[in-house]
Amino acid sequence: MAKSKTASVPTTMQAAVLHKIGDRLKIEKLPVPKPGRGEVLIRVTACGVCHSDLHAIDGDWTPLPNLPLIPGHEVAGHVAALGEGVSDLKVGDAIGVPWMYSACGKCEFCMAGMETICKAGEATGYSKPGGYAEYMVADAAFVALLPKGVDFYQLAPILCAGVTTYRGLKRTNARAGQWVAVIGIGGLGHIAVQYAKAMGYRVAAVDVDDEKLKLAKKLGAEVTVNGRTHNAPRVLQEKIGGVHGAIVTAVAPQAFEQAIGMLRPAGTVCYIGLPGGKKDEIRASISAITNWELSVRGSNVGTRLDLNEAVAFAANGLVTAKIKTAPLTRINEIFDEMRAGKILGRMVLKLA
Repeated sequence: MAKSKTASVPTTMQAAVLHKIGDRLKIEKLPVPKPGRGEVLIRVTACGVCHSDLHAIDGDWTPLPNLPLIPGHEVAGHVAALGEGVSDLKVGDAIGVPWMYSACGKCEFCMAGMETICKAGEATGYSKPGGYAEYMVADAAFVALLPKGVDFYQLAPILCAGVTTYRGLKRTNARAGQWVAVIGIGGLGHIAVQYAKAMGYRVAAVDVDDEKLKLAKKLGAEVTVNGRTHNAPRVLQEKIGGVHGAIVTAVAPQAFEQAIGMLRPAGTVCYIGLPGGKKDEIRASISAITNWELSVRGSNVGTRLDLNEAVAFAANGLVTAKIKTAPLTRINEIFDEMRAGKILGRMVLKLA
């Protein structure tokens, strides 16, 4: 008997929609989209709320997102229908959708395993409709097959915050047993601390909030520094001789500047957080970078291989996002709380 290519799917769905940059999202009833060739229709169960969604709504990045926009790129749900040509998935499969909606697969970057910087790449919840909806369409070649029985609400943040920090840590080139600093213990940072521990690193955590530093300590950080009350680079240099690698998940330009000073000779800092707007510049000492052979590099989400590896860590219980769930109707309130810095961990929308 042939596998079913569709489940029972309604004709309309609820979604949160942005019509104008800077506006609040509107909860609307829209037609359920149909998957095209190579695509799948997903019945969304959970969608994490990422700071990148806020940047999209506020118009912080160039180019601007495609409007009208359904944001959301930490999506977990089940396959509801298959588009033409999709043979490696079936209706009912548990899948996750990350920020990287698709890449061309043919350019020099894709062929070199750097599909995250493909110039033809599309972004979920930015150039393509995302997961702040009961149903969404995704490119079947770029979704992650999730383990059976996994908690979708716990796993949703792994599809962005998880894979992004995991790839960033790898790109510091630090080895197990060496020191890494996680700067910013928010939605990404608290997950980064756990990946760093699971990968065998010794972890130093830096933030300006003592409650977040307490969380970092609980999650395995050996050293914590409040960057508001202490000179974090000096503390880390004096206490542990500096770090071999650092990742910046904060959005304050000062955090990016100070991260360089936290490195020991030949160390690497990887930038992950995105300030956006007019704050997107830093000052750095050229002589310090040159004389101590420091490396400053960026890391843009993660490849499909990174995604599968990051999910495996979480599915095996080595990484757990600290979450709170909320209905889609609270999305504008959540963004207000995010702007005010009141969210500890990650918010996840309940769509099912």
